[in-house]
Amino acid sequence: MRNISDVIEAHLKQIIERNKHKTVEIKRSEIADQFACVPSQINYVINTRFTPEKGYHVESKRGGGGYIRIQRMAVNSKNNLIDELIDLVRPSVDQRVAVAVIERLYEQEYISIREAKLMINAIDREVLAFKLPVRDELRSRVLVAMLRALKHN
Repeated sequence: MRNISDVIEAHLKQIIERNKHKTVEIKRSEIADQFACVPSQINYVINTRFTPEKGYHVESKRGGGGYIRIQRMAVNSKNNLIDELIDLVRPSVDQRVAVAVIERLYEQEYISIREAKLMINAIDREVLAFKLPVRDELRSRVLVAMLRALKHN
């Protein structure tokens, strides 16, 4: 059974995909009421599932008329996406963000599931067994090398 975060994420992604502008504007409290959860659960979903490395831009306005706007970033071309991802992971990247970058490449169908698994294993903290910050810097270099290889493929 999926947890509430998965259900909320799927709901918001479904709305975004149906919208011609690939955007959803929500009130945190309304979504929390709809899913019978606390508003902080909505914050958690947005902060962890709708990040730049996953291809989303989030904007919020606080207050009584406040809203949260989530927009799926447009991908103009494979090379532009890879350039953006390279900028995102340089000069250092933690494992969570690196995995999200690889998952985005898979979701955009730029790599296969097999390639994604290979890439994720290559940048794992157990493989890059160095102390921080060296590990995150090395992960960035390895990931950038893989991204460049994809760009020229």
